[in-house]
Amino acid sequence: MSSSDPKADLHRYLQSAREALLWKLEGLSEHDVRRPMTPTGTNLLGIVKHVASVELGYFGDCFDRPSGEPLPWFEDGAEPNADMWATAEESRDDVVALYHRAWTHADATIEALPLETTGHVEWWTEEPHPTLHRLLVHMVAETHRHAGHADIVRELIDGAAGLRAGNDNLAPGDAAWWQDYRERLERVAEEAGDQRGR
Repeated sequence: MSSSDPKADLHRYLQSAREALLWKLEGLSEHDVRRPMTPTGTNLLGIVKHVASVELGYFGDCFDRPSGEPLPWFEDGAEPNADMWATAEESRDDVVALYHRAWTHADATIEALPLETTGHVEWWTEEPHPTLHRLLVHMVAETHRHAGHADIVRELIDGAAGLRAGNDNLAPGDAAWWQDYRERLERVAEEAGDQRGR
């Protein structure tokens, strides 16, 4: 049995989440990657912009390793939630390029610092000096959480679903099987609602 490298393990999980998130943009128009698909406006390109911005902060500024990337949506006076959507002037290519630069900057920090290195996260009042290890765990969880949001948003846009290219991680079934499955779940929900009160 080979020994495990915790930093490499965490980094691998982070990279997997990054790639899954970007995969959700593939094959969609500029319009579709921006469409607000929930009552709170969740959209695919906004998710990517947000995660890129957060990654730049956690693995840059929090370790006194600023990236130099301008993030006007985080400046004083920026409108609320400005990191959660892309303006018409910000193309998909712009946002994806920002995310790739965030990866490069974060990866350099991850490579350079030991897991025990402490940073400073001013908005974390209960633990303002987390270690790189803690921030890696946090960013893995954050990125996978947002990749899950992207899964649902993408499915709402065009029905595409799954974990990643070459491994959708879904039950086997064609469109008719999935339609029958969904209808069955709807019937079960109705039945449970009738039995237990909605």
